[in-house]
Amino acid sequence: MTSSNTSTSSTKTSVAAISILASGSMAVAKFVVGIAIGSLALISEALHSSIDLVATIITWAVVRVSDQPADAEHHYGHGKFESVSALGIIAMLYVLAGGILVQAYSHLREGAPPPSISAIPFIVLLLDIGVNLWRARALHRAARDTKSQALAADALHFASDVMGSTAVIVGLVLAGFGFWWGDAAAAIAVAVMIALLGLRMARETVETLLDRAPEGALEKATAAIKAVPGVVDVDRLRVRMVGATHFIDAIAKVPRTYPIDRVEDIKRRAQEAMSKAFGDADLTFTAVPVARDNESVRERIMVIARNSGLAIHHVTVHDIDGKLIVGIDLEVDSDMALDAAHDIAHELERAIREDFGEDVEVDTHIEPLEPELPWGTDAAPDRVEAIKTALTGFADGGAIHDIHNVRVRNTDAGEIVNFHCRAEPSMSVIKVHESVDEIERRLRRAFPTVKRVISHAEPTRA
Repeated sequence: MTSSNTSTSSTKTSVAAISILASGSMAVAKFVVGIAIGSLALISEALHSSIDLVATIITWAVVRVSDQPADAEHHYGHGKFESVSALGIIAMLYVLAGGILVQAYSHLREGAPPPSISAIPFIVLLLDIGVNLWRARALHRAARDTKSQALAADALHFASDVMGSTAVIVGLVLAGFGFWWGDAAAAIAVAVMIALLGLRMARETVETLLDRAPEGALEKATAAIKAVPGVVDVDRLRVRMVGATHFIDAIAKVPRTYPIDRVEDIKRRAQEAMSKAFGDADLTFTAVPVARDNESVRERIMVIARNSGLAIHHVTVHDIDGKLIVGIDLEVDSDMALDAAHDIAHELERAIREDFGEDVEVDTHIEPLEPELPWGTDAAPDRVEAIKTALTGFADGGAIHDIHNVRVRNTDAGEIVNFHCRAEPSMSVIKVHESVDEIERRLRRAFPTVKRVISHAEPTRA
C-alpha cells in the first residue's frame, strides 16, 4: 500500500472511530430522557442514533477492509465493500423509519398523552444538534477527500439526526402549548426525513454497484487521452468506480509506423493524464495501430517489412507514367542460401503488391546483413594518418572540407573507416551526400582493404 493510500485509510478510520464514541453517548442520553418524559419523538430519535451507532461501527470495520490492495481474488481491490455496507446501513434506516411511522400512527389513533415538558430534553437535543453538525461536516469532508461511500452514508445519517432533533424540538414545543398530537407528528417527520435522505444515498450506491460511469467521467477521460501526443483517436472507453479508484479501459488508435518503445511512451503519458484528471486512476490502455491519411508510400512499405520481421533500407519510390516503381535493399543472413533468400524477397514483394495493387513494380536487392558485434581492433597510427591524408586530398577544393576525427578499425571482414567533415550550412542534404559519397568511393579504390566508410557531415562553424 502506498503512503497516499495509507494516509487515506488512516483518515477514514480515525474519523469513523471518533463518530462511534459520539453516536453511543448521544443515543443513550436521548433514550433515557425520552423514556423519562414519555416522548415518542425523542425515543424515535434515540433509536435513530442507535442505528447510526451500529452503522458507524460497520463503517469503521469496512473502511479498514476496503483500503486493502488488490489480491488474487479481488482484482479490482476491496472498494465495493463500502458500497455493500452502505446499502445495509440504508436498509436499517428504512426499517427504523417504518417502525416509527407505525408507532406514531398508533399514538395518533389512540390519543396518547403528551410528554412532560422540562428543560432537560431541550438541552440534550441542542447538544445533540451541535455534536451531529460537527460530525456530519467532518464525515462529509473525509468522504469527499477519500471518495468513501461508507463515510458518505455515515455523514448522511448525522445530517438527518440534526433535522430529526430539530423536528423533535418542534414537537415538544407543540406539546407544551397543548397540541397533544405534536409529539407523534414530530416522530412522523423524523421517519419521513430518514426515508427521503436515504433514497438519494441508495440511488448513488446502487449505481456504483451496477458500474455506472461517474457523471462526466467518460468525456473527461476521452479528452485527456486524445490530448496525449501520438494518439490518433479513442476507439472505445469505459469507466467505473471501485471505492475511490477510477478503473478506466481505453482502446486508442496510434500510428502503425510508431516503434514499440514510442507506443509504450504513449501508454505512460496516458496513465499520467488519467492520474492528473481523476487522482486515483488505474488505466488499461490498448493501442491499435492504424494507417494515417498522410502516411507515405515509403512508410507503408517499412510497415509491411517490419510486420514480416525483415530488415530493409534504401527504399526508393518513383511514379513513372502513373505506375508505382519501388526499389528495396533487403538484408538477410550472409550464410543463407540464395534460393532461401530469394523466397523471402518474393514474399516481401507479394505483400507489397497486396497492399498497393498488382500493377506495382517491385525490385529487391538482396545483400548480407552486417554482423551485430564483429570483432575488431584499432589500426596503427601510421595507417590512420595515411587514410586521413588521402581523405583530405580527395576533399581538397570541393564542397567538403575540414576532415577530422578519423578512426580506422581492422575487422575480419576488412577495414572500417569513420570520419567527420564539414560543409556549408545552406548546402542541401542531397548535395552533401553526393559529395561525401564520391570521397568514400575514391577512398575504397585507393585502399581496397577498406570494407566500409562511415562519414558524419557537420555544418561549417560561424
